[in-house]
Order: sequence, then structure tokens, then C-alpha cells
Amino acid sequence: MKSGENPFVAYLERLRDENDRAALAKLRRGLGKKMGTPEMYPFVVPFMPDDRRVREHYFLVASLFASHPDPAPIERSMGGVFKAILGKTESDSIEKRFVQLLSADIEDVGKYLRHAISLARSKGVAVNYHRLLSDLRYWEHRDRFVQLQWARDFWGFQK
Repeated sequence: MKSGENPFVAYLERLRDENDRAALAKLRRGLGKKMGTPEMYPFVVPFMPDDRRVREHYFLVASLFASHPDPAPIERSMGGVFKAILGKTESDSIEKRFVQLLSADIEDVGKYLRHAISLARSKGVAVNYHRLLSDLRYWEHRDRFVQLQWARDFWGFQK
């Protein structure tokens, strides 16, 4: 496993690479459900940490991955995903959607991520789920460093 890779996401990628469509379909059915569905448990539970809030992230990422499993460059955050989407569309709503995602609290971030992943899929923009799972762990950090990094990746950063 490469540096920066999460074992759980690496497992999801193996399901994709082995073309396990039945497993991915079971994981997709968890979209929009906080703690997934019982049919997701065999795929998610073996990797789940004890922290309840983090467990929710595993179910969320599993269902998002199953809905759009294309591989992405390891360095791409969701800010980079939105920037790539912006480069492929004329829509004025992309920045607004991104700001809504950045503003979301942990209870609502899943809803905004579902919309973002759906948009990324429609535009052919891959998502780095290793990075997403890691970033979700720190979503509520008081310094909001995840949101700031995503913003830098979207709007750019000049020293």
C-alpha cells in the first residue's frame, strides 16, 4: 500500500478492480443513510474504527465510492475536484455549490458530498476517496484547515 492510502479505500478499489458489481450495488444502496444499510456491513464493519462519528464517514465514503469509483490523483482534494468540474462546464452554480459544501456542518456534509460526487461523475472528474475519508475525520476541527485547504485548491493560493 502506498503512503497516504487508507486500507478501507484500498479494499473498495479492489472491489472495483475485480468488477464486483454486486458488492458495489450493495454499497450504493447506502447513499443518504447515516449508518448505511445492513447489506453494507460485511464490506464496511471489518474496517470501522470505534469512534461513532468516524464510523459514519466510512459508510458515507463507501456509498459515494460505489456511486463513482473512478480513480483520482492522490493529491486531489474536493477543492481540486470542483476546480476540475469548473473547467468542464459553463455553469455559474459550481462555485455556489462548493461554498455550500465548505459551509456544511458535519451533520449535513454527506448531503452536499452526494451532490458533489454526482456532479463529478456527470463531468467525468475522478475523486480521491483516500483523501476524502481522511479530510472528513478533521471536518469539525476548530481551525477548519480542511475547508481552507479545499478553498486553496479551488481558488488557488499565492504566497
